[in-house]
Amino acid sequence: MTKWEYATIPLIIHATKQILDQWGEDGWELVQVVPGPDGNGLVAYLKREKNAS
Repeated sequence: MTKWEYATIPLIIHATKQILDQWGEDGWELVQVVPGPDGNGLVAYLKREKNAS
């Protein structure tokens, strides 16, 4: 059974691509982008497969 780990990260509008590209290089897949808790900015939800330990 596949196990996943998750991360939430704030996105800076003028650097969104760079932020997501960096996380993607580390194996993270974008799941969803939602408005930030204060209504300003965006928050990205990401996932990646957990390494078997």
